[in-house]
Amino acid sequence: MVYIKGFFTFISSRSDQILNLAVEHIELTLYAVLFSILIGVPIGILITRVKKLSSPILALASIIQAVPSLALLGFMIPILGIGSTPAIVMVFLYSLLPIIKNTYTGLMNINPDTLEAARGMGLTKGQILRMIQFPLAMPVIMTGIRISAVTAVGLMTIAAFIGAGGLGYMVFSGVQTVNNYMILAGAIPACILALLMDLIIGKIELLVTPKGIKTADGKIKVGKREKSPFQKSLAIKVAPAIFVLVLISTVANALTKDTTTTISVGSKNFNEQHILAHMVSTLIEENTDIKVERKINLGGSSVVLNAMKAGELDISIEYTGTAFVNIMGKEAISDSDETYRQAKEYFESNYELTWLKPLGFNNTYTLAVTKELADKYNLKTFSDLAKIAPEIILTCTIEFSTREDGLVGLQNLYNMNFGQVSTVDGGLRYTSINSGQGDVIDAFSTDGLLKAFNLQVLEDDLKLFPPYHAAPVVRMDTLEKYPEIADELNKLSGLINDETMRELNYKVDKEEQDPRVVADTFLKEKDLID
Repeated sequence: MVYIKGFFTFISSRSDQILNLAVEHIELTLYAVLFSILIGVPIGILITRVKKLSSPILALASIIQAVPSLALLGFMIPILGIGSTPAIVMVFLYSLLPIIKNTYTGLMNINPDTLEAARGMGLTKGQILRMIQFPLAMPVIMTGIRISAVTAVGLMTIAAFIGAGGLGYMVFSGVQTVNNYMILAGAIPACILALLMDLIIGKIELLVTPKGIKTADGKIKVGKREKSPFQKSLAIKVAPAIFVLVLISTVANALTKDTTTTISVGSKNFNEQHILAHMVSTLIEENTDIKVERKINLGGSSVVLNAMKAGELDISIEYTGTAFVNIMGKEAISDSDETYRQAKEYFESNYELTWLKPLGFNNTYTLAVTKELADKYNLKTFSDLAKIAPEIILTCTIEFSTREDGLVGLQNLYNMNFGQVSTVDGGLRYTSINSGQGDVIDAFSTDGLLKAFNLQVLEDDLKLFPPYHAAPVVRMDTLEKYPEIADELNKLSGLINDETMRELNYKVDKEEQDPRVVADTFLKEKDLID
């Protein structure tokens, strides 16, 4: 009962945000479904006429649907950038197969005698399609559309991964902060939208199915009265009406969009990045005439870097160790200044991106265990942990499990071979160790959740992990156009140490404060904004 009360309290406090995200979710889904109908149905008709195309087209649609959604997004980011466009295209591609296949199946399964009789009456191919085949196949076609539409609602939650918004933002944020209320605040409305989508399309199916034809739910649509001219034309009006709604939405977005926006600031998908991105954005907006578009909660390093190279982002916060090892592909070194210098030179020469002055904290990788496990085995260092590694479970991110400055390095340098390795999303590491399903997790030294879950951080005594000093990374052409950006962002240099960043993260991770509020409050306390 207390849990339910807490959930409704959370919903009440975030009602405006949830409503805005739900509207974004609906809009993105409608675009994807509409485009899949406009493309999928004609393709389904085409392959009934040109039968040699049916096998390759259906096979291609099946292959596309078999590609993991995140992988498909990764392929599209270099081409389409970030935001709503790749999200809509991804869901559109996934929605094609049921529509194409059901259109093809519905049209091909019509009784040949019926078609022969129509030809005998002198009807053309177009008339047969419009007056005979399409009405008879409509229940099967609508079933495909229903499947695609309901699936699209769920898939669109991944849009948050690339900054497109939608209810997935709540889900991803909740996982990152181990906040079940936030996860449910995104998941429950998404489920409701899926059910509503199924209900609405089911009603449309009844309207467009001719009298006496069996619908997808097995019912026979009958009626004693002849349909009025309005009812007969309603099916023809449904699709254009949806199209007009989407068109109005597009025009409204274009008219209301802030045309004075000049630069964009992006962040990765964890709260420290959210705080820093808001901090950078507010500092620029408050102290210059530049307007900023905030693209918060994108994916990992590769997503943000590709977005910056493509011009979708102007500024982000990166870590020297991530650049040195993960992007540049070099072996870790312990010299902070040299790591920064080489990263700066590499980004400038290869990507036309430059690094401004470091912020001051070192968010390096570390390993953390519960206080109970640390006391039981007297664990203080990584070397201590290596001795009992075969007996325990490591729960880490997928990225950590594949990195040289991660699990691979632990195995090579410390001979640390865990009895079991479970890879999960970032926030689920803490859920795992808190529930006893894992014994040790990878973490960042400034994670607020380390404090929230009272975990013991172990010392990297052989210095595996390189320094991870955070610094703003800016497109060089943006800096040339707006040189005042460097002056403003360099005000943050040396201002945030490890403890300060951990406290800022704690306010968001545990106390559930808004990252933007936390960032703005910090800037005011430091007299950087009024």
